Amino acid sequence: MAQNAQHHNPRSISMSKSLMFFAISLILNAMGNVLTLVTASHIKPAFLGSAYWTAAEANLGQALLGNNSLVLFWAFLVLGMLISFLNALLMKKLDWHRIIGNFLFMLPFSIFIQWFSNIFNQIMPNANSVAATVLYTVINFIGVGLIAVAISIYQRVNLVLHPADDLMQILRFKYFHGSAFKAMWASYIPPTIFAIIAFLITFPNLYNFGLGTIFAFLFQGGITGIADKYVFKNLKHQAIDVGN
Repeated sequence: MAQNAQHHNPRSISMSKSLMFFAISLILNAMGNVLTLVTASHIKPAFLGSAYWTAAEANLGQALLGNNSLVLFWAFLVLGMLISFLNALLMKKLDWHRIIGNFLFMLPFSIFIQWFSNIFNQIMPNANSVAATVLYTVINFIGVGLIAVAISIYQRVNLVLHPADDLMQILRFKYFHGSAFKAMWASYIPPTIFAIIAFLITFPNLYNFGLGTIFAFLFQGGITGIADKYVFKNLKHQAIDVGN
């Protein structure tokens, strides 16, 4: 499957178009993640939670490093790079260009995360009514949908990927015959392990998991598959390389 994918999927769009689509997807992804985080934190008592990878990495970071201002940066960076090397293992080759690309993805992504976080935290007050709670729940689900659409776009562009989404892409085309839904579920195995380790360390507390996390776990992969067909329909998967 990988060999066929590589042979029949050369890069068919210009670099300028690739960068445009990538920029759009990066913004949508950061915005979606921040919407899940802000809505979850502005409802008391907390029950929404954040997207699945976000919740798992944040939990393990806090369990290992404590709750300080740099915990998310180090958790996301270190765990992200661990996934890069897992990807290399699945591909049966150590591709340093790909690993550096994974790292480069995270730099502008974290800048956008901080920027959107500052904006949405200012314009979205705490939910103090049933109506506001329902609205924030809907916005949280929309955030998950934006993440899924963003994944669809930048996986098809395939310039550089977040390590977690690179993992999904490798699983999708190397092991699951192109199924985004199955690949997303399989790609959730590492963060589930992260969450279990965090839970064993911080028992009985488990943070950042909730209704929105369950929604993301169940539907994010399916939404990505739908977006492949209906969002930028003419954008095909570019230069797929999932190893031998």
